Amino acid sequence: MASFKIEGGHKLKGTITPQGAKNEALQVICAVLLTSEKVIINNIPDIIDVNKLIFILGKLGVKIEKLSKNSYSFQADNINLKYLESADFKRDGSSLRGSIMIVGPLLARFGKGYIPRPGGDKIGRRRLDTHFEGFINLGAKFRYNREEYFYGVETETGLVGAEMLLDEASVTGTANIIMAAVLAKGTTTIYNAACEPYIQQLSKMLNSMGAKISGVGSNLLTIEGVESLGGCEHTILPDMIEIGSWIGMAAMTRSELTIKDVSWDDLGQIPNVFRKLGIQLEKRGDDIFIPEQESYEIQSYIDGSVLTVADAPWPGFTPDLLSIVLVVATQAKGTVLIHQKMFESRLFFVDKLIDMGAKVILCDPHRATVIGHDFKSQLKATKMTSPDIRAGISLLIAALSAKGTSVIDNIEQIDRGYEDIEARLKSIGAKIERIN
Repeated sequence: MASFKIEGGHKLKGTITPQGAKNEALQVICAVLLTSEKVIINNIPDIIDVNKLIFILGKLGVKIEKLSKNSYSFQADNINLKYLESADFKRDGSSLRGSIMIVGPLLARFGKGYIPRPGGDKIGRRRLDTHFEGFINLGAKFRYNREEYFYGVETETGLVGAEMLLDEASVTGTANIIMAAVLAKGTTTIYNAACEPYIQQLSKMLNSMGAKISGVGSNLLTIEGVESLGGCEHTILPDMIEIGSWIGMAAMTRSELTIKDVSWDDLGQIPNVFRKLGIQLEKRGDDIFIPEQESYEIQSYIDGSVLTVADAPWPGFTPDLLSIVLVVATQAKGTVLIHQKMFESRLFFVDKLIDMGAKVILCDPHRATVIGHDFKSQLKATKMTSPDIRAGISLLIAALSAKGTSVIDNIEQIDRGYEDIEARLKSIGAKIERIN
């Protein structure tokens, strides 16, 4: 197990470029299973979760060539379906939640897809019903081995297009159903589909491969099934969660920072939410410039009531950034209510912030009230453990702003989502060291 040792209280300065989007990468890499032709994907982040998925595809028989640090070619022209029923796959697939998205493409192309119960963050229940109800609607038969926690879907006669209303706008569920439907016979309509930029990117990629998906960017998708798909070249968007992390880091450390090539059009509510916390940020071309700020004040509502920041399906605010917003609020001027609607365990890291001197009241598993210090009192360094990716980066931001030297254990959780994190932080002046 590795740890980070962080000497806090130093201002940062410089330019940082966001990695490719983790959540998009997990989807579009699974989509290579839909064709026997070569697919090239650029801007793939070099992080644990994505590398695990690429490893699983290699074991499935996909020919993989690393073209550069962040570009790969994939060719799924000789798939080894026996691997899906092996003990190796049960071990490999259960360690990565994103592995669920191989099921849709495999079901569409080969008539069967299996997955062990996936792992990932311990942030509450993350059910898979939406995925499998979608496959069943397309004509697949579902089976579940309770003893081995092993799920499967099969079809002997092929998938058939259907109309469906998703019970939740699940991003991974929508992606999986889209990938199954593109090769189904007839037309599929998906209502209450997720419409995040990741889903838009996946749809654009599939259309460039020969799929017929319309309604991209809306919550009503229409998919006309095609016989087969071809190859393509695709470039992944910058990671909006990482961009939000750098904004929060600049504010908490009172630093001047430029974030390069952020794809402003795909950031949605993110800039607005940070501005509501009082953080100045400027659009400079496709970059974000954050000036050095001695303080930032949380806006109230027009009637004077306390601001609430809550997550919602796109185009609402992403749940992955609520942990960052909560940490940033600890040094703001004013009070904010953080309402995490989608996951019931994601706010449980606040006890670490309270240990550091933050004024946070955990109202219930979903809500926390933060009373900001306005930098009148600095957070105190401490020793802590990263429970999940986003809490991990939030604690790292807190440590960078704190007085003294902090240690964060279980940083494998941070490595799952952030590429070369300590080298990139050192490049802008952070005092951070990895201890194995």
